[in-house]
Amino acid sequence: MSDAKMIFDAMVKRFDANAADDMDAIFQFELEDADDHYVIVSNGSCELAQGEHDDPTVTLSMDSETLEAVMAGELDGMEAFMEGKIRADGDIMLATKLTEIFPNT
Repeated sequence: MSDAKMIFDAMVKRFDANAADDMDAIFQFELEDADDHYVIVSNGSCELAQGEHDDPTVTLSMDSETLEAVMAGELDGMEAFMEGKIRADGDIMLATKLTEIFPNT
């Protein structure tokens, strides 16, 4: 199993349905050094899939090290975005909710 897959699996386990509330979104992750994945958040549930979704709500591009640091709470996602470590396309404000719906507890 790739490191990226382990990061995504950990994210899904930490999914907070209450924080996602009525969210209906598709987060596409384009990783520079690993396989792409996407996460579908809908109706209080979360589903992970490998590959590219046809119509993501937001696409986030980064390397797996940045993804791991943001999801572990070691790097602020907005700071990483401002530093150019993360590129976003689509509903960028939705990206700011990632650490809320996948909290690092």
